[in-house]
Formats: sequence, C-alpha cells, structure tokens
Amino acid sequence: MPGGRLTQQERQQIALGLADGLAYAEIARRLDRPTSTITREVMRNGGPTTYRADLAHHATERRAHRRRQTAPRDSKTPPQAHGRDAEAVREYEESFTALLMQQGVPKMMSRVLTCLFTTDAGSHTASELAQRLQVSPASISKAIAFLDTQGLISRERDERRRERYAVNDDVWFQSMVAAAQSNFQLAETARQGVNVLGPDTPAAVRLENIARFLDFVGESIARAAEQAREVLYTKPEASAGGAAAPDSEHE
Repeated sequence: MPGGRLTQQERQQIALGLADGLAYAEIARRLDRPTSTITREVMRNGGPTTYRADLAHHATERRAHRRRQTAPRDSKTPPQAHGRDAEAVREYEESFTALLMQQGVPKMMSRVLTCLFTTDAGSHTASELAQRLQVSPASISKAIAFLDTQGLISRERDERRRERYAVNDDVWFQSMVAAAQSNFQLAETARQGVNVLGPDTPAAVRLENIARFLDFVGESIARAAEQAREVLYTKPEASAGGAAAPDSEHE
C-alpha cells in the first residue's frame, strides 16, 4: 500500500470516483489507500458534492507551507505521551474528525469531541481545548454548549475548582438506544399506512414488511446495546506479555 501524501493524480481519481457515485471504500481500493485517507481528504475539502481535485491539492500545499513556517514554534511543544508519533496522532485525529463530520456533527464540535476522545485524561478545560485546537475561546464555548445540549459531554470540577469537560462513554449506549427507538417509530408509522391503504393492497404489504424488518432490527440493536453496555467501562487486563488477556468465555 503506498504511503505519503496524496498526489494530484490521485485527487483527480477521487473526484472522478465521487462523480461516478462510488463509495469511499471503493475509491480507496482502486487507489490502494486506506478508506480513512479518502474520507479525510474529501471531508476536509468541501465534502462529496463540492470536492474538486485542483482546489484540494492547492489547499493541501498551503497547509503544508503554513506548517513549515510554524516549525520553530512547534518544536518547543512537549513530546507526545507514551512515545507516540506526533504526525501519526495528528493524521488519526483528522480522520476521526472527518468521520464525525460525515455523520452530521458540525466541524468545530467534531474537533472538540475528537480532542476529548483522544486525550488520556478524557477531559479538558476550555482554555486547554482552545490551546490544543488553536482556536478562539468563543469557538470552544459555542462547541461545548452544543455538545452539552446533545448529552455528548459532561461537566465536572477538578481540584482547582476549574470546570472541565469530559466525554461521556455512555453516549454510545444512548446513541444505540436512540437508533432502536427511531426504528420502532418508523415501524409504527409504516403500520399506520397499512390501515390507510388497505391490508390486502400491494402498498400495504410493502409497508407491513418494512415494519416487521424495522421491529426486528430495533429489537436487535436494543438487546445488543444492553448486553454490551458494560464493555464501555471495562479496562483490559494485561497479560504477562503486555497484551490484553483474552476473555475465557470466548476462547
């Protein structure tokens, strides 16, 4: 699999793939690149409907130029914890942010969420977020307000009585429950159509089948989420070799 940054020719292939309606995974397969690379490239350059290869290439060159100009200042930043590769961490954070944006989370809110999810402490003050993301305190305040109303973060106080914002691990469980409820509501609406259109008509049969499918999927999601909820709070047990010990029930 090739490494390094995308070439202008690869960006042209991405633009052609998007125009043909190809999925990110298929474009990535054709370019022998990770799907995350294609997702990040598209989302940071206008999205699938407005992506242009020439503009994306020029934007990447400008970002690289700015990073080179700020290299002396960046060289003073402390090294990454646990010996992490700073460039690899940055690339991963961009990929995570792009994925959240693809799922409908606004850009700044996605950046804040990514920042919280990828920090070992799992929390930051507003000033720490502003410093790490290199944005204004006002931008952080707006993002925090949105994420708080969505139940995606929680507020806490540290030993210095500063307000900290932390990711709420249970949000993944609540998200699955909400997805299940959405399926149940769609199923109920489909069944209302059965009565309106007549139970023996082709349209009603179609709606009844949709309702049965959504009921099954919703129940499966809700059951699986409840059974797996404790995984969100499980710390892996290290084996003698340093790797996580396998669950004996699954051996």
